[in-house]
Amino acid sequence: MTILLVLLILSIVLKYEYYSLQEFVENWGYIAVFLGSLIEGESIIFAAGFLAHEGYLSLHKIILISFCGTLFADQALYFVGRHFGNSVINRFPSLKPRADRAFQLLNRYDNIFILSFRFIYGIRIISPIIIGASGVGVKRFVVLNFIAAFIWSVSSCVGAYYFAHLIMDKLHLVPKIVLGLVLFGGGLWFIVYKWRKRYA
Repeated sequence: MTILLVLLILSIVLKYEYYSLQEFVENWGYIAVFLGSLIEGESIIFAAGFLAHEGYLSLHKIILISFCGTLFADQALYFVGRHFGNSVINRFPSLKPRADRAFQLLNRYDNIFILSFRFIYGIRIISPIIIGASGVGVKRFVVLNFIAAFIWSVSSCVGAYYFAHLIMDKLHLVPKIVLGLVLFGGGLWFIVYKWRKRYA
């Protein structure tokens, strides 16, 4: 939902050509892509793919930068988990539910989980720490992490790039869509209100 909201705002801004935005993106866009790829920054990566479609950024560059960022971040977190995993979890008890979930998924799906944890909301950051703490070998993780980082960066950036085409082509329909949602939501609320009043 956050990603869709970001893309919608960008589509409206770019439609009316705010040139100050272009200057800002050219100066800070690639830095934002790198920082976003270090954390659960799918919204930033999708926005970058959208901006690449509009010509503000290079698609090849954002793929490369996001690949390097996520590869570095998760490799570093893996080594944190390998050397300090248990102490990190014990120090921050609030992480335990997510850590337990990541551990269960790792035990159940093994390599598939290592390849896909970037796409699982809520446990992306904790997952490489758990993988490192679970004793997964360094060479094995390096290879799988490289493959997973490539898949994530390409699919996220390219997906946003082509999704932008759909949004920009249908931008003129946004007011009608919003009006339709408002009418539908209002009608639904009215029906529920009448139903509750009748059977109260």
